[in-house]
Amino acid sequence: MSELRKGDIVGRRSYDKDVLFKIIDFYTDGEQHMARLKGLHLRLSANAPLEDLIKMDPSEVSAYLVDQMKRTSEQMKRIFSRRAMDREVIYNRAVQEKNSIESFDVPGSVLHIDGDSDYLDLCMTTYRQLQIPAHGYNIDEEQQPAQVEDLLKKHMPDMLVLTGHDGFIKGKQDYKDVESYYATKFFVEAVRAARRYEKSLDDLVIFAGACQSHYEAILDAGANFASSPRRVLIHAYDPVFVMEKIAFTSIYDPVPLKEVIAGTITGFDGIGGVETRGKHRLGIPKSNF
Repeated sequence: MSELRKGDIVGRRSYDKDVLFKIIDFYTDGEQHMARLKGLHLRLSANAPLEDLIKMDPSEVSAYLVDQMKRTSEQMKRIFSRRAMDREVIYNRAVQEKNSIESFDVPGSVLHIDGDSDYLDLCMTTYRQLQIPAHGYNIDEEQQPAQVEDLLKKHMPDMLVLTGHDGFIKGKQDYKDVESYYATKFFVEAVRAARRYEKSLDDLVIFAGACQSHYEAILDAGANFASSPRRVLIHAYDPVFVMEKIAFTSIYDPVPLKEVIAGTITGFDGIGGVETRGKHRLGIPKSNF
């Protein structure tokens, strides 16, 4: 127990170190010493006995982080390539004579509420890189339902992300019961609160959920997109990549579900949703000032 500290990066022996976690707290369960964990790049909450944890070697952590950065960089390149092709189609639809008028983009704006401050910082950096206007708040999952409406009124975004950490609680058996999950019920309540503010699924596009979340319950509450259809783990950046596709799809067009989900790192096992219109507007002409 003395060898492990808060902030240490660990793996679980019983799972062959398949996921890397950061220790966020210690507690006791009867006579057993336990740790509360959060995924390093996966939006997963977990509890584990200390004897099941092994502290990762710095070289292993470094290799893991380099691999994650490579995957994200490749995804960003695909996004900008796709965006350039989409923009040409939008421009040609708006302007008859090609390249006759200089235009500008007005992408949809995002309010991102995240239960994890580290992930929020990563996501906000990615929004900036993707040129998406965004406001971010670190709010614990259980507090999100009480605060989301005020933040919606303050920022009036086109899109809303409600995320953090979740997971199917060990020992539970009913995947249809929201009480079998760490945070799903909070995401459900927050989506309902957001829908009291804005009922239309096209006027306010909502992504909600985290690793292994109760996908069906979140969609039933009013989200456009949610995790996790197969109760799998999702990547920290998946909500951002969903929002990017919506932000840069024309308001004239529905967002192709196959494209938006295939554009995430996790894919169809982890992300799903319903038909939704885009939020991008083309502006012409561009001002000289």
